[in-house]
Amino acid sequence: MQSAVDRVMQTYALMANLTPEEQRITRLKLERHLAGMNADDKTLAVEGLRYLRGPDRIARRRRMTREPT
Repeated sequence: MQSAVDRVMQTYALMANLTPEEQRITRLKLERHLAGMNADDKTLAVEGLRYLRGPDRIARRRRMTREPT
C-alpha cells in the first residue's frame, strides 16, 4: 500500500500546490482512507486520486474525435 500512497502523493503534488504541512496532513488522510481496502497498488492509486480530488469532480470519458467508417 505504501507504494500506492507514494504514487498518489507524487501525482497529486502536480495538481495542487501544498505546503509541507498540508502534504503531511493529506498523506495521513489518504493512508486512513486506503487502509481498509484490499486491492492491488494500481487500484489503490486510482481510488486515492479519486478521494483527494473530491466527490464534486465529474468523471468524464473522452469522446471519439474521428467519425466511424
